[in-house]
Amino acid sequence: MTDCPTDVLERQRETWRRKPVLRAVYDDFYDRIASWIVPGPTLEIGGGIGNLKQRLQAAAPGASVISSDIQFGAWLDCIADAQALPFRGDSVANIVMVDVCHHLQFPIKFFRDAERVLSPGGRIVMVEPAITWGSTLFYRLLHHEPVCRSADPLADGARDPVRDPYAANQAIPTLIATREAARFHAALPDLRIKRVDWFSLAVYPLSGGFKQWSLIPAAIVERALRLERSLETVLGPALGFRMMAVIEKTIRSGT
Repeated sequence: MTDCPTDVLERQRETWRRKPVLRAVYDDFYDRIASWIVPGPTLEIGGGIGNLKQRLQAAAPGASVISSDIQFGAWLDCIADAQALPFRGDSVANIVMVDVCHHLQFPIKFFRDAERVLSPGGRIVMVEPAITWGSTLFYRLLHHEPVCRSADPLADGARDPVRDPYAANQAIPTLIATREAARFHAALPDLRIKRVDWFSLAVYPLSGGFKQWSLIPAAIVERALRLERSLETVLGPALGFRMMAVIEKTIRSGT
């Protein structure tokens, strides 16, 4: 029997409270996102257990952050489908998300709506799995979500209303940022991939993520993350387990 999404979130919240290594790893993700957002209202998609909003507001007290998810959570501000955002055009400065894009049935629908919702100069900042030479075997053999590099990440179609929200293809974000970048720009003329960082060399897989186990002691995790940061520019594109994409809405003349 499939778990209820609410039960999944509650288990994740408990793991977050209990596991300092997990908090350190994800706080690194959140700080990277915070460093690339622009001033103005921020919409979080896939708010999950509510940690990214807290981190963004801690980094910038008074910041306007709306946390949304496709499923209910008492700590969220609204329920929203990323592929049909209930916001008016040019209304937010940033859309931020962690581990959302690779779960979407048709990511192109999200990006079209993000193109509409973002104000000129606004940004999508997202952290996703990176399918690199160093990470592929791990994700294929030791992770429960599939990796299908032959998929079309810009495919479109009719959404399945009963599709499992946790269905996934971990290859989608990497394909968009690499092989399909030119098609992405052609399909979405007002969006440009501004930056892609490839990072997380060992700490993330050793942490066990939201699993109960961890192979890295909490006492050294901060030092290990700092060491990885010093190496990621050289090693990340080949060995990284994570990617961060910054996608910006162009400012047209006269806007």
